[in-house]
Amino acid sequence: MTGPLLDIRDLSVAIKGTQILRDVSLKIEEGEIVALTGESGSGKSMTALATIGLLPQSVEVSGHLVLDGQDLGTLSERQLCDIRGRAIGMVFQEPMTALNPVQTIGAQVAETILIHTKTTRKEAEIRARTVLERVGLPADRFPLGRYPHELSGGQRQRVVIAMAIALRPRLLIADEPTTALDVTTQAQILELLRDLTRTEGMGLMMITHDLAVVSDLADRIAVMKNGEIVEQAPTRQLFEQMSHPYTKALFEASQHQADLPQAQCAPPLLRVQDVARDYPLPRRHPFAKRPYFRAVKGVRFDINHGERVGLVGESGCGKSTLTRAILGLDPVSAGQITLDGDPVYSSGQPNPMVQRQIQVVFQDPYGSFNPRHTVARLITEPFHLLPDPPQGAARSDAIAEALTAVGLSPDDAAKYPHAFSGGQRQRLAIARALIIKPKLIVFDEAVSALDVRVRAQILDLMADLSRHYGLAYLFISHDLGVVRSITDRVLVMQHGAIVEQGKTAEVFEHPNHPYTRALMDAAPKLPRIGGNGA
Repeated sequence: MTGPLLDIRDLSVAIKGTQILRDVSLKIEEGEIVALTGESGSGKSMTALATIGLLPQSVEVSGHLVLDGQDLGTLSERQLCDIRGRAIGMVFQEPMTALNPVQTIGAQVAETILIHTKTTRKEAEIRARTVLERVGLPADRFPLGRYPHELSGGQRQRVVIAMAIALRPRLLIADEPTTALDVTTQAQILELLRDLTRTEGMGLMMITHDLAVVSDLADRIAVMKNGEIVEQAPTRQLFEQMSHPYTKALFEASQHQADLPQAQCAPPLLRVQDVARDYPLPRRHPFAKRPYFRAVKGVRFDINHGERVGLVGESGCGKSTLTRAILGLDPVSAGQITLDGDPVYSSGQPNPMVQRQIQVVFQDPYGSFNPRHTVARLITEPFHLLPDPPQGAARSDAIAEALTAVGLSPDDAAKYPHAFSGGQRQRLAIARALIIKPKLIVFDEAVSALDVRVRAQILDLMADLSRHYGLAYLFISHDLGVVRSITDRVLVMQHGAIVEQGKTAEVFEHPNHPYTRALMDAAPKLPRIGGNGA
């Protein structure tokens, strides 16, 4: 091979007359990592789908896609099927949807081998075991008979990577492979991709909306906007000499700091006192005493009126279990949770007087909305918690006030969720939480799936709401940079216990606990350089 491994020249894609990609040109060499970055809708995933030959039938395509000297545009669907998995591997963003829940991990990795090679099932199983071990899932700890639901998010992503590299493809495409992962798992997956690229000699197209993720990984970065590559250069050169305004805007948004109001010196609003939560495990035999797993262990902290508190930790550390207890969705096994002195859970059931004072904003607003309901109906769902919900004009006024508060128009009340962008839907989710004027809002990974510029807008919105409404909030996230920009205090959770807590700036700059230091070290960081020489 004399030319690059992948050579994309003047690629244009249109769907029913609408231009999706415009004259995209990109090259990837053997052993090279090229990052394709930009906001949602910029054309990153469409470029990947065009490369792997998975565009819809109705599209109009022009330009050249050459892999290993072979023009992919001249191949039939049958020939492309042979290339997918064998010459080109694909790692998707959400491993749980990319894996078959009723097939074992061994069977799914072996399936790729069986489809593309003339080998026996036994030989494919041996190869699958070798590949899974290559990605950090040794058979003694992760038998081939395991199912996807028995693995963590990071382990499932390793299975997807094993499927993609089982036949040692020449090109690997990774589409947002670490967006939903905590920082330590993300660092492990990124290091695995780097190692595979170097040792296997394959090219890697890394698709992401976060410049920090690829600042230390990619050899080159291509920035996409509105279906075009507006700037591309070697990574260090791009950060030192970025010339396009859009690239500069992405860089600034990636290090955005929200303008938080002064923290109030107020009495405690939420008190979590020595809380523990146990889950029953299966008995070893019918007459054995039932064992229990303690997911939350003696957690104690306060959140004051108007205070912004972050909660960080790896997947499985107990954050979600603790959150369910705070929201009154689960009882605690020991200890007590109170809001303004009233128990969140009492007499074996949630306390409705407290529940109406605590609202939650989820990670995926589209998944938490009924797509058949209008915005007006969706954001008024919390009214069922009120003893006397507003009706008529008072209801319309409450809807208009909530939508205006989050930067939307009262006219949006008649629309449906699909009519809004991801950032606008998250604003709707915040309006739903705000409409009954709670004292505390729990933000559960509320910005992790958003583009960096949209994320910056939502963080500013949260700061403004805290300023105008005196809201307290618990901000749960695996993105330490976001936690630093939007909280006054931070709690670090490991194995069900709070191992460190304090003022956010102090904990981030001078972490005491080894686990906190490990989180800080694993978090991706932008280089201290920029288009203005900073």
